[in-house]
Amino acid sequence: MMESIWILFVTAFFFSALLLYRNRFRIKSKYRNQLPLGTLGWPFIGETIEFVSCAYTDRPEIFMDKRRGMYGKVFKSHIFGSPTIVSTDAEVNKFILQSDAKVFVPSYPKSLTELMGESSILLINGSLQRRIHGLIGAFFKSQQLKAQITRDMQKYVQESMANWREEHPIYIQDQTKNIAFQVLVKALISLDPGEEMELLKKHFQEFISGLVSLPINLPGTKLYRSLQAKKKMVKLVHKIIQAKTNRNISNSKVPEDVVDVLLNDASGQLTDNLIADNMIDMMIPGEDSVPILMTLTIKYLSECPAALQQLREENMKLKKLKDQAGEPLRWSDYLTLSFTQSVIMETLRIGNIISGVMRKAMKDVEIKGYLIPKGWCAFAYFRSVHLDESNYDWPHQFNPWRWQDKDISSCNFTPFGGGQRLCPGLDLARLEASIFLHHLVTQFRWFAEEDTIVNFPTVRMKRRMAIWVRRVDSSAAMVKKV
Repeated sequence: MMESIWILFVTAFFFSALLLYRNRFRIKSKYRNQLPLGTLGWPFIGETIEFVSCAYTDRPEIFMDKRRGMYGKVFKSHIFGSPTIVSTDAEVNKFILQSDAKVFVPSYPKSLTELMGESSILLINGSLQRRIHGLIGAFFKSQQLKAQITRDMQKYVQESMANWREEHPIYIQDQTKNIAFQVLVKALISLDPGEEMELLKKHFQEFISGLVSLPINLPGTKLYRSLQAKKKMVKLVHKIIQAKTNRNISNSKVPEDVVDVLLNDASGQLTDNLIADNMIDMMIPGEDSVPILMTLTIKYLSECPAALQQLREENMKLKKLKDQAGEPLRWSDYLTLSFTQSVIMETLRIGNIISGVMRKAMKDVEIKGYLIPKGWCAFAYFRSVHLDESNYDWPHQFNPWRWQDKDISSCNFTPFGGGQRLCPGLDLARLEASIFLHHLVTQFRWFAEEDTIVNFPTVRMKRRMAIWVRRVDSSAAMVKKV
């Protein structure tokens, strides 16, 4: 019996490989010399193994650099089960990002699409996506939310830092994840720290563990456990939505959170299920991008004393002015810290928390003489653009002063994506990072343990970025660095 199954498996594999090669030959024949140069690699796996092996190194862009040297800034490959046109060209990336759903739609691994669901803002297209993105984007830009985020962020940062001890290492990655998650959940569903928050956090950790996993939804698998965790979180959000509905929220009421914003929409398109699902998906930045931005900033500052000194002087000056006036720090105050903003921008450029985005072509697309065939994936790779010598002098060097010397083309700097799917929380991310940095440098001096960046499947620190702190007199103008 086992021998028969094995023969069937080998036969199926052989014919599948034959079919794949035939389809690849058809692709080459149909488009002749219109496709960019490159190779589709091995049957089934393409060049995925080499791409992933490079992604785990400290220079994941070497996969792209090698092919860019052979084929040019735009080339064809086969990654994650799909024939792919990879772009390391800023103008081509801009075209991909700014095209609408008639040209490109999001393309994600199967496990992620199953976890997100059909109604996720990450996957939906057209008018519904534009409506949700517009509503959330407008709320995230509102002075009301920025003021709330500032109050909450300052509160949670101060509570966290009050527990820091000089005789124990402080793991910045863990601290920032906890703070950012609390701030974001408050903004999304008005949930304060407590038992429900801890339960939500526990389920969320189980949920995100399955984002990049084998697409097998069977009891015991990572994907199955992740889906079950999301159901529990959605149930909690539904309870919050029901409570708001029972209080008869009117359209004239000033929204307190994102749920209020979406419930107040009069289009009738936004169901409770859609709102609940999207609240879970939008919690991901609280675990991923925002805390990693703060963590990487601490790493780079620890390795660049001159930048740390200038940032500290700028923040101490602001603190002294506000203390003398007896005024609390407002969100607008943090944005006046020009060098602090340069540090954050440089961290986004060199850190590449989002290395790129993948889109599926809905029709044959030609840009700058390159053809992206219908059904193929277009991979706009930001990292190579951000680390391109033709765009930035000494691109692998952390140099926040480069942002003060000249204007950087928006085409060459896309840490938050672009177009219709530009991250709506980009301003809040910079604000949160500014607040964290301000309180850290005005209260502590630190020594950072050696650590390395892991770039795949998401950016993170290998040892969670441990630092040893020394609390200082905040009224002192300057204290020698540790």
